[in-house]
Amino acid sequence: MSIIYDEKQKTISLHTKNTTYQMQIDRYGFLLHLYYGRYAEGCMDYLLTYYDRGFSGNPYEAGTDKTYSMDSLPQEFPSLGTGDYRTPACIIKNTDRTYCSDFRYVTHTIREGKYSLPGLPAVYADDSEAQTLEVVLEDPVTGVLAVLLYGVLPEYDVITRSVKIVNASKGYISVKKLAPACLDLVGGDYDFLTFYGRHAMERNCQRMPVGHGTSKIGSLRGTSSHQYNPAVILAEHDATEDAGSCYGMAFVYSGGFQSEAGKDQYSQTRLLMGFSEEQFAYPLNPGEDLQSPEVIMTYSGEGLAKLSQNFHRCIRTHLCRGKYKETVRPILINSWEASYFDFTGESLLALARQAADLGIEMFVLDDGWFGNRDSDLRGLGDWKVNEKKLGCSLGELITKINGMGMKFGIWIEPEMVNEDSELYREHPDWAFVIPGRRPNRSRYQLVLDFSRKEVVDYIYEQICAVLDQGNVEYIKWDMNRSLADIYSATADSQGRVLHDYVLGLYDFLERLVNRYPNILIEGCSGGGGRFDAGMLYYTPQIWCSDNTDPIDRLEIQYGTSFIYPASSVGAHVSASPNHQTRRVTSMKTRGMVAMAGTFGYELNLNELGEEEKDEIRRQIAEYKKYAALVQRGTYYRLTNPQTDNQGAWEFVSEDQREALVQVVGIKKHANMTVDYIKVKGLKENTMYRDTETGRLYNSTALREAGVPKPVLEGEYQAYQWHFVCED
Repeated sequence: MSIIYDEKQKTISLHTKNTTYQMQIDRYGFLLHLYYGRYAEGCMDYLLTYYDRGFSGNPYEAGTDKTYSMDSLPQEFPSLGTGDYRTPACIIKNTDRTYCSDFRYVTHTIREGKYSLPGLPAVYADDSEAQTLEVVLEDPVTGVLAVLLYGVLPEYDVITRSVKIVNASKGYISVKKLAPACLDLVGGDYDFLTFYGRHAMERNCQRMPVGHGTSKIGSLRGTSSHQYNPAVILAEHDATEDAGSCYGMAFVYSGGFQSEAGKDQYSQTRLLMGFSEEQFAYPLNPGEDLQSPEVIMTYSGEGLAKLSQNFHRCIRTHLCRGKYKETVRPILINSWEASYFDFTGESLLALARQAADLGIEMFVLDDGWFGNRDSDLRGLGDWKVNEKKLGCSLGELITKINGMGMKFGIWIEPEMVNEDSELYREHPDWAFVIPGRRPNRSRYQLVLDFSRKEVVDYIYEQICAVLDQGNVEYIKWDMNRSLADIYSATADSQGRVLHDYVLGLYDFLERLVNRYPNILIEGCSGGGGRFDAGMLYYTPQIWCSDNTDPIDRLEIQYGTSFIYPASSVGAHVSASPNHQTRRVTSMKTRGMVAMAGTFGYELNLNELGEEEKDEIRRQIAEYKKYAALVQRGTYYRLTNPQTDNQGAWEFVSEDQREALVQVVGIKKHANMTVDYIKVKGLKENTMYRDTETGRLYNSTALREAGVPKPVLEGEYQAYQWHFVCED
């Protein structure tokens, strides 16, 4: 059993293969957190300490016992109103307009299998792979319930958390804050690892000490955002890739979020993950409930690499779904950087013919194929094929491309509308605009109100009418602005609109996935502006960044790798000089960086010389050779491209018999020093052969001393070693 209840000690222990998470129902009915760390048995309530702590108050039931205070005890679900003055996980405005929730234990159940969340993405597992703990807490005065859900996947060292607030009172309440995951740690000094950025430079890793007060990251943009990713790590100060304790949280949600970490007055650390508080005030009438998204939690006592690998395995195999979850993805060419809006049916076919000749497997038609969409000023919302521009029907174009031996994919942006569109002229109230105010434009577009079912239904039917015109096997789902001017004409409270918008998005995607199970959907939001675990439930890969410069991508893909598997990372070879940075790099370097994700191309193939075309043929053959290892292999970060002379990473097969090491040089100086790349994850003291040179290497020496990176002329050189076990 993964979940064990000890009736005598009143403890509930959640065990995975290598970790233990323990809580306790105390004498007053509070649910206290005891322990999360390496696997351990027995009762850990000796970790709780009781002293008279001055201005830290005491529950009424404690009587004259001044040593008992919620202001210092670690808790599973701390709420405002219990005398705990630290940042709470829950704030509720009650019927009487007071802000107080005093949740006490009522009951719990343990069942086989992993819970699901209606209308929300969540980790899934067979009954034999997981167990669920459900704990019911109640405010005895209002009757409001907090139903805590824990999912335990023992083989993955993963615990998931969600919470449902049930209004069992007799009047209206409003949920002002809700964080389904709280982790209280009574000792230790930690660093807070977050992943910040901007459009075209997402998920830069930042590591800073957790100090007194609260460090907070989040998104007010209605999406998970380019600026901060909804995943964080708490690591011991001296934790490295290979050693030390660290805790990770990834929010399975695509809307606004916040994560908070800080030390309290007694140097205890609290980490929270949940909804963004801004513009959030979710109304619940009697009998209604609010189910939160879940948080994926994992712990590693063996450093950051193991923590990342836990996330990778869980997300790849128990969050991503569908036909393409484990299969190698087709190599594609996207038309965007080849032609932008300036194309015809004939120019598309010319690009497709060249792609087919080079061995590319899928052609993707990007923006500009619908309505009067010849620029980003107009046309969004009018999802009707512009047959005049194509010179044929969409079905005919697809048939011609399929006839070349290639699959066909198409770009859509269903959540958006231009004011210069038939849809907006007919339904201006369907866009987010505050009455009496001029709207905030971004990329000349507004956001459709997906909190309204009629809007979602209409756009869904329009998109399906397009997809039904031919053999579409891939969709690029884009979303090119942040949400603003939040107002819905049909909402009973504007504080619910942003969350209901995300529920509308998920409803659309769930219907699309069910109707077209053989279509591969790639998520995108100006690149990586909505790269989160919630979207990966529907789209098993996400365009990592609009920045295709391979040197910038080293940092972007490095930060992404802390949480998300390589199989989820959309990465393409683009033109040189690069369209975003104007940097010049070799085709080999561009190819090697793109191979660390879902491989493809984003350039005009007809402008290449024969030497570059031959290089593409070699790249495609090489990627196919290693694609399964890249997609399903154990991933190691070998360097930090933010600070080191090179970016280096590695994929190791599950049986440790094969490893692919890839390196790209960043810094270049005269009379360059030699850097040694230390190889990880191989069998101990075993001989491995370099398949290119035939040379044998001892695995222990490769790990301890490394292999020298060649010193070659020129900037941004790329290197690769493929090792296979000789035993």
